[in-house]
Amino acid sequence: MKRTLIYLLIGILFGIIMFKSEAASWFRIYEMFKFEAFHMYGIIGTAVFLGVVTIALIKRFKIKSFYGEQVHFPPKQKSFARYAIGGILFGLGWALAGACPGPMFTLLGAGFLPIIIVIVASLLGTFVYGLLRDKLPH
Repeated sequence: MKRTLIYLLIGILFGIIMFKSEAASWFRIYEMFKFEAFHMYGIIGTAVFLGVVTIALIKRFKIKSFYGEQVHFPPKQKSFARYAIGGILFGLGWALAGACPGPMFTLLGAGFLPIIIVIVASLLGTFVYGLLRDKLPH
């Protein structure tokens, strides 16, 4: 129960940051895809940089999770086709919906109810991927 509460609070904080930074704004995402503004590239670049640095620090200093568990990073399977197909599908969905997974829930929390259609479709897509995962190229 305590973990759930912590995750909920972190999610709420993340949603507030997404909303206040305008990372959940359809107009900001549209500007990004039209290469009209640096705003979203700055947010994404900052997130990638912080992610790389944080993972490197966790690996280097063998930092444990909040619960004392050793963090394990399984080796990634290298395949251009996997990343190309996945990236294209993700990008198309992002461009069509105007939101990727983080902002979808932020928009729902902000009261934009039509995003429920996008959330249901993304959950369905995830389910279908789970069914087809073993049949896809490695």
